[in-house]
Amino acid sequence: MKVLQPISLLVVTVALLALCVPVPAFSQMMSMSREGHGRTMENSDMDKMGDMMGMCIAHAELMGLTDDQLMKMKPRHSDMQKKQARFKADVRIAEIELMEIMEVKDFDLAKANSHVKKIAEIKTAHHLDMLKTMKEMRTILTNEQFKKMQKMMMTTKMGDKKPAKKMLKKK
Repeated sequence: MKVLQPISLLVVTVALLALCVPVPAFSQMMSMSREGHGRTMENSDMDKMGDMMGMCIAHAELMGLTDDQLMKMKPRHSDMQKKQARFKADVRIAEIELMEIMEVKDFDLAKANSHVKKIAEIKTAHHLDMLKTMKEMRTILTNEQFKKMQKMMMTTKMGDKKPAKKMLKKK
């Protein structure tokens, strides 16, 4: 049920705005609602996973990755990037469809509910797929490499865009 809470909040917000704002402003409302709800799973944690994989590949030498590990990681990383792009497009299309349903004053609530559930299903399926990919990627790394990757991500989290070589060399 936790997956539906942010979506329900979005629907309630959009519905309230729809009552107060003229119909042509729907496209603006959609972008405002996307920005106004803070970071969501699909644009933060899942993107970070791609960053993690990309960072590992980009800093393969610092992490001590073998050629075999890189050969396994690169296709998975590329596949994950494609899935992320498809996911974002699918969610955006479903949100546009929901807005179309809600354009009329007396919109079909059952149809709107169905679309909200569709959006939740898209997000859940993507999240589970990304978790599976993350698990696969982590099995490729040794324990030491995993620890280096975590240190790189912490360095990035603290504001640096490039991993500190000092952080990677510490044990």
